[in-house]
Amino acid sequence: MTGFNDQVIEEFRQNKGKLGGMFEGWELILLTTTGAKSGKRRTNPLGYLEIDGKTVVVASNMGAPKHPGWYHNIRHDQRVTIETGTESYEAIAAVPPSAERDVLFEKIVAEEPGFAEYQAKTTRVLPVVILHRIDDRVRGMGDFLVEVHEWLREELKTLRAGVDDIVAGRADSLVMENSLRAHCVSFCEALTKHHSGEDMGAFPMLAQRFPALAPALTKLGEEHAVVAESQKRIRALVEGYVHGESDPVRLRDDFEALAGRLETHFAYEEETVVAALNVTAPAPDFG
Repeated sequence: MTGFNDQVIEEFRQNKGKLGGMFEGWELILLTTTGAKSGKRRTNPLGYLEIDGKTVVVASNMGAPKHPGWYHNIRHDQRVTIETGTESYEAIAAVPPSAERDVLFEKIVAEEPGFAEYQAKTTRVLPVVILHRIDDRVRGMGDFLVEVHEWLREELKTLRAGVDDIVAGRADSLVMENSLRAHCVSFCEALTKHHSGEDMGAFPMLAQRFPALAPALTKLGEEHAVVAESQKRIRALVEGYVHGESDPVRLRDDFEALAGRLETHFAYEEETVVAALNVTAPAPDFG
C-alpha cells in the first residue's frame, strides 16, 4: 500500500492535485501528520468534503475494523499540513463531540453515500475530523488569551515595583500599604477568575476536540493549583505586612517566585493552546 500511496502522491504533486485512473474526478487532499510512534512525517491522500464551510475528512479506512494510521497520529499531535494541489497550508485536526459528529456524518453521507456503506461494514463509529486552517489574519480566542496574559504580566510588574519601593523605603508607608493591599486583591481575583474560566470552560472543550492536548492541559490545570497556593501565601503576607507582622523582604521574595512561576506557566500555555483556541472560537468583541 505504501508504494501505491507514493505513486498517488507523486502524481498529485506533479499535476497540481489532478489524478487520473481510478481517482479521476475525485476531490482529494494530501494530509501530512506526525507519526505517533516514529515521530516521522507521514503523508496520505484522502477524499475530503466541504461541509458548512468546514473541510472534513472521515477516518473510514474503507470500513476496516481498525482506524487508519493517520487518525491515530492526529490524536497524538493535532498539527497537520494540507496540500490541495495549488497550495499547502498548516492546519489543526479537531475531533468533534459525538452529537456534532453525527450531524456532520449525516451531511457527509448525503453528499457521498459510499461512507454509509463503509460504516455498515464495521462496528466502530467512523470518526469525522475537521481540518481547521491556521489563519493569522483572523483574531481568535487564543489571541485574546495572550492579551490577558500581557495584562496580568503588567499588573504583577506594578505590584513587584511597589514592594521594591517599600523594601527600599522609597514610599509613604500608609499610602503604599493601602495601595498594595487593594492592588494585590484585584490582581489575585483577576488571576483566579482567569484560571477558573480555563479549568471549567476552555480546557475541557480543548481536551474533547484535540485529544493530543490532554497531557498539556492536565499539566496546566495542576499548575493552576500551585499558583493558587502561592496567591494565598502572598495575600497573607500582604495582610501581615499591613499589620506589622510580615517581613517586606520575604514578601518581595515570594512575589519574585510567583512572577517566575507565572511567566513559565504563561509561556507554556501560549506555546501549546493558542493555535487550537484560535481555530475553535473567535475573540470576544467588547466594542
